[in-house]
Amino acid sequence: MGYGVVGCVGKNSELISLGVVKLDKYDNHSLKLKHIFERTLSLIDQYHPDEMALEAPFFGVNVQSMLKLGRAQGVAMAAALYRDIPITEYAPKKIKMAITGSGSASKEQVAAMLKAILKFEETPSFLDATDGLAVAYCHFLQNNSGANHTDKKVSGWASYVKNNPSKLK
Repeated sequence: MGYGVVGCVGKNSELISLGVVKLDKYDNHSLKLKHIFERTLSLIDQYHPDEMALEAPFFGVNVQSMLKLGRAQGVAMAAALYRDIPITEYAPKKIKMAITGSGSASKEQVAAMLKAILKFEETPSFLDATDGLAVAYCHFLQNNSGANHTDKKVSGWASYVKNNPSKLK
């Protein structure tokens, strides 16, 4: 499970943290859920966010995977609610559109655009980290209409870069 923390002041944003909550050492799904809850609370206590944004559940081919993902999202939501933090959900295509200008962008394209926008050099070892960051940055864009470029018509990377030169400084 990836996460990203973005600091926002007005229409300016900066990367605070990104990472992955590792679950591979847990065999039991219930233990994974417990770890997600505890780690989410730990991140909330460390960074004191005002809001939480999550990727909305999406329909997949494997019903069991979708059920497990929904449970994990629910546990993360419960941790935020436990700390009285409001939650917003975004559809995967909306997140990709907000970051890259294309709702069908790949994880690699989203990661590359986030690196350019938020000016970080390190490449996370897992794309789950930039997936989490993408949700956070999408939420920032949705709450800052002047910074929200999703209203502009774009037809791909070249168009996005041309229409958003300030994002690539």
